Amino acid sequence: MEVRKKLGFGLMRLPRTDGKIDIEKSKVLADMFLSNGYTYFDTAYAYAGSEEAFREFVVERYPRDSYTVASKMAGWSLRDDFGPADMFNTSLQRAGLEYFDYYLLHSLQPSRVGFYDKYNCWEFCGQMKAEGKIRKLGFSYHGAPDLLEELLQTHPEVDFVQLQINYIDWDNEVIWSGENYRICEKYGKDVTVMEPIKGGMLANIAPEYAEIYAKIDPEDTPAAIALRFVGSLPNVKVVLSGMNEPEQMIENMKVFDNFKPLTDEERAAVKVVTEKILSVPMIPCTACRYCTKGCPMGINIPEIFKAYNMYLTFGDHNRPHLYYDGLLATTSNKASACIQCGQCEAACPQHIEIIDKLKDCSAYLDKE
Repeated sequence: MEVRKKLGFGLMRLPRTDGKIDIEKSKVLADMFLSNGYTYFDTAYAYAGSEEAFREFVVERYPRDSYTVASKMAGWSLRDDFGPADMFNTSLQRAGLEYFDYYLLHSLQPSRVGFYDKYNCWEFCGQMKAEGKIRKLGFSYHGAPDLLEELLQTHPEVDFVQLQINYIDWDNEVIWSGENYRICEKYGKDVTVMEPIKGGMLANIAPEYAEIYAKIDPEDTPAAIALRFVGSLPNVKVVLSGMNEPEQMIENMKVFDNFKPLTDEERAAVKVVTEKILSVPMIPCTACRYCTKGCPMGINIPEIFKAYNMYLTFGDHNRPHLYYDGLLATTSNKASACIQCGQCEAACPQHIEIIDKLKDCSAYLDKE
C-alpha cells in the first residue's frame, strides 16, 4: 500500500448538525488533512450518508490524484435482488468515483462470512480488480485468529486486512489484536488499523494514568501514545482515526508529521497503564453504532455505555447522570426499555453481552 503518511481519515464519525452530516465542517477537516500531505479516506456503504458526503467535501473539490479512498461492501445487506454489483455500483455513484483505491469486504466474522460466500463477493471483487475498478482488495475483520488464517489461506489474492488494534486489546482473547496482527505478518499482508484509540476511550483515561505518560514527556498526550503504539508496528500502513473536530486532527497530524516509534521506556509505561485500565471492568464499546440501527426501542446503546463507563472509571458523581439525562432528553430511550430481542448482540463486532450490560447500566443510571 503506497500511503505517504500513515494517518487515515475515518468517515464513520463525521461531524453532524441537527442529526445530519455537517458538510461545511467536513470541508474544513478535509482541507486540513489534504493540505498537510495526508491522502487516505475510509468510508463504507454501511456508513449512512458518508459516501455521498465524501463526494461533496472531497471528490467535487479536489483532483482525483490528490487523495485515495477506501469503501466497503456490507455483505449482510445483500439480497437476491440486490447483489454485489448493485452495492458496488451504488457506492461508486454515491461517491462520484470511477474506481476505489481500496475496497474491503466489511466486518468479516463467523456470523457474516457466509454472506460473502453466498453472493460470490470474492469472485466479483476479483473481477472488479482485474477491470481496474478496485486497485487494492482487502477485508475488515472482527474474529478469532483461526478464521483469519483460514481466510488468508483461502484468499491469497487479498492485499491487506483492516484490524482493530490498540494497546488495551493487544492480548484480549475476544478482539485478538496482537495475534491477528501476527497472522497478517505471517502471510505478508499489509494492515490498516481501526479503533487505535478504542472509540476515544484511550484519549480520556483517568488523570493518574495520563500522568504516567506525562512523566516521560509532558507533550505526549494519551491519544498520541495510543496512535504511536499502533504506528510503530512494521506492517501497519494506515492508522484510521474518526476525527470530527479540528483540534483532534491537529493533535493526530502532530503525531504523524514527524512520527517517532515508541521508546522502550514508553512501552513499559503502556504496559503499566494497560494493567491499571484492565483492572477496571469497563464495557469495551467502540461506538461503531451497528447495535443501534435495528433497536426496536430506540436505545442509544453506545452513549449509555459511555455514561456507565464514566462511572466505572471516575466513580459515582454527577457527570455520568448529567450525560445520561441529556441522552434521554434528545436521542435515547432508557436502558431499562430493553426488551432483550438480541439484534444488538448479533450485530456487535466487539461481541459484548449487550443485554446484560444494559441491565447493569439501568441499575446505576435509572435509579431514583
